[in-house]
Amino acid sequence: MAPNDRKLSADIDLKGIVDYCSQRDIEIVDLKFIDVPGIWQHISIPIEELTEVGSGFDGSSIRGFQHIHESDMLLIPDLSTAFVDPACQVPTLSVICNIQDPSTKTPYSRDPRYIAQKAEAYLKSTGLADTSYWGPEIEFYIFNELRFDQTSHSAYYFIDSEEGIWNSGQNGVEPLNGGDRQPNTAYRPRYKEGYFPVPPTDKLQDLRSLMMLGLRSVGIRTEAQHHEVATAGQAEIDMRFTTLTKMADQVMLFKYVIRNIANEHGYVANFMPKPLFQDNGTGMHTHQSLWKDGKALFFDENDSYANISDMCRWYIGGLLKHAASILAFAAPTTNSYRRLVPGYEAPVNLMYSARNRSACARIPMYFNNPEAKRIEFRCPDPSCNPYLAFSAMLMAGLDGVQNKIEPPAPIDKDLYELEPEEAAKIQSVPGSLGEALDALERDHDYLLKGDVFTPDLIDVWLSYKRERELLQVNLRPHPYEFYLYSDV
Repeated sequence: MAPNDRKLSADIDLKGIVDYCSQRDIEIVDLKFIDVPGIWQHISIPIEELTEVGSGFDGSSIRGFQHIHESDMLLIPDLSTAFVDPACQVPTLSVICNIQDPSTKTPYSRDPRYIAQKAEAYLKSTGLADTSYWGPEIEFYIFNELRFDQTSHSAYYFIDSEEGIWNSGQNGVEPLNGGDRQPNTAYRPRYKEGYFPVPPTDKLQDLRSLMMLGLRSVGIRTEAQHHEVATAGQAEIDMRFTTLTKMADQVMLFKYVIRNIANEHGYVANFMPKPLFQDNGTGMHTHQSLWKDGKALFFDENDSYANISDMCRWYIGGLLKHAASILAFAAPTTNSYRRLVPGYEAPVNLMYSARNRSACARIPMYFNNPEAKRIEFRCPDPSCNPYLAFSAMLMAGLDGVQNKIEPPAPIDKDLYELEPEEAAKIQSVPGSLGEALDALERDHDYLLKGDVFTPDLIDVWLSYKRERELLQVNLRPHPYEFYLYSDV
């Protein structure tokens, strides 16, 4: 598959789209958009119905959007995002859309993509920088099997993987060479020892390569793919950095391509932050930097610590000050806080450091040049809505720069191995989704600057997360509670 053979030119117009589709017998256009929690939705139309004035849909049926008495909404296609959809057998052109209120012809305040666009506009308006670059490292698991259920009187989940160190051939994985003989139990990554083994221990090399080629075919530039730390098929494919809204688009397309290629080959791609007990969770370490007039702003050759500028240090200060409320968007599920615990390389300490992966903000030191100088914020995970998570991080960082917020002094030690007295002085990330939501309720003025986030979006987010997720999880008995309490 040739590079970018499914991605159309970013400057294509409506006539160019129609001509492209006509030449390739493409008669279906799929309009994709994102709901507030962060899941892609879509509607398909025949090519002759594609217009720049949009297509209507029922906003009351989309999570976090409209009430039933104000449900009519418009999808406005962003033609620069068009690509030939790799998941469709019927030739289909997909386009990512913005959302518009049909009565006012204005962008919809709760459209996450619009919030990302406003964040980029606000950055320019400050005069501090004109561009922010984003490079998330998206981790995920590739399972052979994932089943779950919850009833009034039972609950379970079941995961299986041909790579799982627990797998003795009795858990549903068929013998690899047929017959009655059980599969070889050798060559499986041990818990927390899955980082970089070669085949046959790494059984998913070819599948990840297919995924990387699939991403490239839709215009996503990738830098590397590899097995991650955990057993049972934990993987990572890294994308080349790009600007905020474009990267959020790419995160959604990334998950779409990965899931569909996994499904095509009989696997399940899973982006939950903590699907496995006793092994590392799945994060989305997010690299970010500010630029102006083509110049990187986070580098200072005279800085004695990590060659970071005052702007970079203050940006870190903003991230750390607002980390709890950022995580309401960047680690937005109850499952996120099963990952953010000590002992599994999770970034629970609100500190910054060069090279040190036990701090939540890290300065990568692979290359010491201006263009490579950036911050890696390690708390986010891929369950987030990337438009909201990236925007929240940018707004927090800018607040740090505007107010010259100094972060705590860096610590170049393993923060998990500190003496109790020293560890007690370091603040930690929230311990639950409820704590993060409470922090967002208290601390969100920095998000409202420039009308980037609006009070109605924050209110909807808080109520949805509390009522539809946090409360619903709290209402249900946990299987482990029966182990602890069945004999009380």
